[in-house]
Amino acid sequence: MNHYSHIKVLIVDDEPCIRDSMSAFLNDYGFITTSCGSTEEARDLMREQVFDVCIVDLRLPGLSGEDLILLAHKRFPRQRYIIHTGSISYNLPPELQAIGMKPEHVFHKPVRVLNILVRCIKELAESRTPVDPQEEQPA
Repeated sequence: MNHYSHIKVLIVDDEPCIRDSMSAFLNDYGFITTSCGSTEEARDLMREQVFDVCIVDLRLPGLSGEDLILLAHKRFPRQRYIIHTGSISYNLPPELQAIGMKPEHVFHKPVRVLNILVRCIKELAESRTPVDPQEEQPA
């Protein structure tokens, strides 16, 4: 198994069993994972640390996952996102496409081939452009 101990992943899902199982799976690969159950919790965590990739459910208490991604992108433009949704008919809206999200960044529950998710996280983390370390700091 590959180890990705330099990649920080935030999992945002209001279903504890999904958060826990995804976190455990990604930890087995060596990813550094943090998880939470709402957009408000996610925003608080992003104030404390910067993540490489955020895996975000769409239907969350409070703001939607889409709203979280758009707000977070303004503050942390290098942060990358994966949508994890139970909605099989979901299509990326133009606003998310405009920030660089693609259909391959959308995973439908349940994710049957988790290795594809691992590859997507790795590719998104590697796509982050280098910046001055002072430029992207938690608030």
